[in-house]
Amino acid sequence: MKRYALQNVYIVTHPEATHHVENLVGGWHDSSLTPRGMASSRRVATALSERIPAGRSPLLFCSDLLRTRQTAEPIAESLSVDMLIDADLREQSYGAAEATPAGSTPFVPPPALGDRMRHRDGIDGSESRLELAGRAYAALERILMCGAQDVVVVTHGGTATYLIAAWIGLPLEEAGYVKFKVSPGSITHLREDDFFHDRQVMSLNDVGHLE
Repeated sequence: MKRYALQNVYIVTHPEATHHVENLVGGWHDSSLTPRGMASSRRVATALSERIPAGRSPLLFCSDLLRTRQTAEPIAESLSVDMLIDADLREQSYGAAEATPAGSTPFVPPPALGDRMRHRDGIDGSESRLELAGRAYAALERILMCGAQDVVVVTHGGTATYLIAAWIGLPLEEAGYVKFKVSPGSITHLREDDFFHDRQVMSLNDVGHLE
């Protein structure tokens, strides 16, 4: 991956959504934020406005699903920026299992050994990890090409793992075991220093602003 002028990436996971409280499979199911989730999104916006210095011109990217757009709206207002939609920032597709009660659809977990990235879980229409990760890696590449000093990316828990993996340079084909635990409404701060150009994970799964 090429290096650009970008220094800070803030990965935001959407807060509590209706599929969480209804115990439904999310994925591409277009659930909305709950009232609690909406309140959390405002706290996220406040936290980001405190972290990004005044006078900067950050970019704001988000998934096209409703729950991430609702999360991004108060951020856009707080930072006085437009929302840039990128469907590649969507959560993993769970195909026919989406919007069904969690655990009600049998699936085949990935093997402990072997090609975990191309594994199929047996659910019609679901994505492999390779397909999800490929979308996330491509999205981050486009984001970095913008060359902004500060970027906010509003996405989903599963997608966040692969954005972080892409940031630290983990080869796509080697990402079969990676998993970063991120909570709804969290902020993960990634930074590239301007001397060594090292890719740093400054904070992971920060939820202090939600307390």
